[in-house]
Amino acid sequence: MSTLTPRQFPSTRLRRMRRDDFSRRLMQEVTLTPSDLILPVFVLEGENQREAIASMPGVERLSIDLLIEQAKEAFALGIPALALFPVVGTEQKSELAEEAYNANGLVQRSVRALKEALPELGIITDVALDPYTSHGQDGILDEQGYVQNDRTVETLLKQALSHAEAGADVVAPSDMMDGRIGAIRQVLEQEFLHNVRIMAYSAKYASKYYGPFRDAVGSAANLGKADKRTYQMDPANSDEALHEVAMDISEGADMVMVKPGMPYLDVVHRVKNELKVPTFAYQVSGEYAMHRAAFDNGWLEAEPVILESLMCFKRAGADGILTYFALEAARLLQNQR
Repeated sequence: MSTLTPRQFPSTRLRRMRRDDFSRRLMQEVTLTPSDLILPVFVLEGENQREAIASMPGVERLSIDLLIEQAKEAFALGIPALALFPVVGTEQKSELAEEAYNANGLVQRSVRALKEALPELGIITDVALDPYTSHGQDGILDEQGYVQNDRTVETLLKQALSHAEAGADVVAPSDMMDGRIGAIRQVLEQEFLHNVRIMAYSAKYASKYYGPFRDAVGSAANLGKADKRTYQMDPANSDEALHEVAMDISEGADMVMVKPGMPYLDVVHRVKNELKVPTFAYQVSGEYAMHRAAFDNGWLEAEPVILESLMCFKRAGADGILTYFALEAARLLQNQR
């Protein structure tokens, strides 16, 4: 039943409040600030190394020293956190993803370096095995090629613990294995890492919008023509997302994620509106690539569209947004002050 008060023209002219900038600002329902943004970054081995990502123009893979410089820029702009994704060489990939929990691995060293340089910047690490597996799947396969849930969780526990011990503020399991949130929370409690937060990728869909990301981390070639539909969610479902989120919260997640973002804003809204939990969304690589292509071809005006696209996440109910536009958006928002 509607709660709207009946209004009739001409006693009500809704355009009146749109007449001037001051009144538009006074009645604005949602605001976007740099504090709403999380910058995803790709880290690679070496020093003074940067690699362009062809399918994500403007985004680069960076070695740790250059990543620290980018992190300093993000922090100065008011961005509260980075989400860290590794680019792992072929020689470090294996069937069982042992490199994922190497205490001196790329992610673990990156976390230590970032926390030393910028102790107040939040560092979020991806807990998933696809960058480390020779087959590109997010888990350990059985003889038939099926991703084993409980066997994979055993490895994810080791990976999450190694990230937490390196100094990660937030571990973010993006694998979509059942029960992994509860298992990770239990291990963190046992190791007295009580304040390490868990951002659960609770509603991660088997989407075709991830292609450029897989190029960026080097898992696309390994995955080949295979898919991840046996563990990532069916794009047709939203009730299922609520069950996934509720389960992860009950197991100890502090925050939940919906991924992808704009094509799934209805899911973001349902999660926030019905479950009232800290809700985040990921404006994924495919969304970024589509926008960037439109900007580069002159089909859309970059600056206002970037901010409009991010405002949509806030209007839907997202508390924060992972976006490759974070640096650009933060600069634009600072210039608006």
